[in-house]
Amino acid sequence: MKKVLLIFATVAVIVSCKNTDKQGVVVDEARQVTIDSMKTVAQKQYIIDSMNTVYKAQEKQKEVVIVNNQQPAAAAPARKKWSGAAKGAVIGAGVGAITGAAISKKKGEGAIIGGLAGAGLGAGTGAIIDDSKKK
Repeated sequence: MKKVLLIFATVAVIVSCKNTDKQGVVVDEARQVTIDSMKTVAQKQYIIDSMNTVYKAQEKQKEVVIVNNQQPAAAAPARKKWSGAAKGAVIGAGVGAITGAAISKKKGEGAIIGGLAGAGLGAGTGAIIDDSKKK
């Protein structure tokens, strides 16, 4: 757009500086100069557009397509969850050990006996809960 305005300004300066007695001739020459400059600009733009089209076509040819035909890897098997009996045994053992150590005069013996009793009760309770969930 700047080029077109520059061409028009140049043509206007040339036409205004021209000294002739016949105004009609000057106007016709100015029109012809303007038309010629517009044709030149249009030709240049056409060349630029055609080169851009060629460039885009070449870029499209350079694109690489990767095809992945491999089967997805088998998912890792889900980790087995703890059964209710196992959870109950662990929780019962912990609570029983703490309670046994707190109640007994001999802290070590009380913790062991309480832990074993708690583990047994917890495992039994967990097994009952597992059985009721299966039904």
